[in-house]
Amino acid sequence: MATTKGNKNNDYTGDNITILEGLEAVRLRPAMYIGDTEEKGLHHLVYEIVSNAIDEGLAGYATSVKITLEANGGISIEDDGRGIPVDINTKTGLPAVEAAATLLHAGGKFDRGSYKVSGGLHGVGLTVTNALSNEMSITVWRDGFANEIKFSRGKTTQKLTKTKTQGNQQGTKVYFLPDPEIFRNAHEFNLKSIFEMVRRQAYLTAGMKFVIIDSRTENAKENDKDNIEKYLKGASSFTFFFEGGVKSYVMHLNLGEKILNTPFYVRKSVDGTEVEVSLQYKEEFDEQVLCFTNNILNPEGGTHLQGFRIAVTKGINDYFEKNKSEREKDLKLSGEDVREGLTAVISVKVAEPQFEGQTKMKLNNPEVVHQVRAVVEEGLKEYFDQHPKDAQNIISRAVLTSKARAAAKAAREAVTRKGILDGGGLPGKLADCSSKFPAESEIFIVEGDSAGGSAKQGRDRKTQAILPLFGKPLNVEKARIDKVVDQDKLKTLIISLGAGIGDTFDIAKLKYHKIVIMADADVDGAHIATLYMTFFFRYMKQVVEQGYLYIAQPPLYRIELNNGEVIWVQDDEDKERNLKELAEKGRAVKSVQRFKGLGEMNSDQLWETTMNPKNRTLKRITIEDAEEANKIFDILMGEEVLPRKKFIQTHAAEAELDV
Repeated sequence: MATTKGNKNNDYTGDNITILEGLEAVRLRPAMYIGDTEEKGLHHLVYEIVSNAIDEGLAGYATSVKITLEANGGISIEDDGRGIPVDINTKTGLPAVEAAATLLHAGGKFDRGSYKVSGGLHGVGLTVTNALSNEMSITVWRDGFANEIKFSRGKTTQKLTKTKTQGNQQGTKVYFLPDPEIFRNAHEFNLKSIFEMVRRQAYLTAGMKFVIIDSRTENAKENDKDNIEKYLKGASSFTFFFEGGVKSYVMHLNLGEKILNTPFYVRKSVDGTEVEVSLQYKEEFDEQVLCFTNNILNPEGGTHLQGFRIAVTKGINDYFEKNKSEREKDLKLSGEDVREGLTAVISVKVAEPQFEGQTKMKLNNPEVVHQVRAVVEEGLKEYFDQHPKDAQNIISRAVLTSKARAAAKAAREAVTRKGILDGGGLPGKLADCSSKFPAESEIFIVEGDSAGGSAKQGRDRKTQAILPLFGKPLNVEKARIDKVVDQDKLKTLIISLGAGIGDTFDIAKLKYHKIVIMADADVDGAHIATLYMTFFFRYMKQVVEQGYLYIAQPPLYRIELNNGEVIWVQDDEDKERNLKELAEKGRAVKSVQRFKGLGEMNSDQLWETTMNPKNRTLKRITIEDAEEANKIFDILMGEEVLPRKKFIQTHAAEAELDV
């Protein structure tokens, strides 16, 4: 029999069970409901309320949504739908609108007679938003009356009042001011986040009008870190209206690309599930497929993506079999072959969606596989018959991809088989660190042999590896993977990192959890850094997503004082500020040295300024918005000159010139 020291069970009784009343649980653990209490969580509240308005549109009752950034820092979302019911709910004894705003899991989305499909749950999104708001008011226009009720932090502060109105206005307006006690570091709305969310929802809700109005003070607009001019371009409002649905969305995603076919589009209901799909191929190599269920983005796809991929692979192969040449008779196109260069949007409306986890990352309804597959297969057959030229362009692209994939596989396997020590003759030579623990290991990709030599001498040999690579690497935005792995610089880098490339890449095998691009602090250095970033973004994106990629920030100037003290400064602005401060303090400057490149620094200087973890500055490369990052890489590194020229002209005033 097991024995214990004392009876500790007596310390844990029924009184230790805490029962949180009302919306206390939401305020105590807000991240459980909205992900976090930073900017992402704050804007999730906006999405929840906008989603309710969209659901009215999907049900056929609302035609427009108006989002207003208010002068006091709050936000209003107004629709012209039926209006949340205001009569007494017999189960709670409260007006229905009050129950929906104060009781979790109280709402109209559970009644399939009210909503066939919905993006969220009325009583969760609205209630959580109420709980996390310093102020909330709901105005409902129904049956010739304006009905208003007010709340604070989830509690009713003004009971429902009714006022007779002129005309027959219908709809709901929800205003809320985020609680700064919850959102301590981020309680101000960001126009970019709202703009991008609303535009996406407008594409997914064909025929519904979305209006953004910015009524903030000029000071608040000025402080918006994402530059209001970029979005509203001086206007106080912006309207989205897309009749083409996801077809318009695909065309937007491919804006500025060289395309191979007119967009394929199909929309059809199967057994109560509405399937809407559009796809288009471009000359670039990357695949971009966005999946949505009831207008909710599913970043990890799910059963709708599974059905789509089966349909596209089979549909293209069926057409290929009927039209292939004699020399292609033994060739069968794989899923990988037919997905290169593909841009697609898959949107399904499902009555009872099942997701993996609360974040709705992945759709799990098994019946959706067949439903999407059937709709897309039938649609592609009709599309290919009606657009034979487009069909041939797609087939030719897939055949070329198949041949390139075979060549790339051989090249990748050759690179993978090579060890670091038997790569003789390659232009770069890795000076590895002694540590075998990736979490503490760093690799510096250093521009030039001279800087590489200094870095090798000055480094911490236990944790810092040095890989000197002279000159500019291949622009991978314009090259297939077989060309990528065949270029000496990139081949050396791939071997050094030890994690493979393409479909052989395994992040778990990565030898270093800090990959530092160390280039000169000039225009050429910035270009080299951009080329390496492009490589990682396209072929080792997990490195960026995991936060393993960095840019070193070497100083541009060395200021030496008469007393021998040395001050290192990053740029011209930093230099002028330091010189002014030194002059004001009466401290004499002996000389100001500008470094033309890393190679001018000796080993101890390079260590002191750029490599020593105690002193250095590293810039971590992140992907906050993969869709936008994808576009920027296409513009800056792609073949098209005009989009790049327009980008440079637009952002010329922001550039820091090295002249």
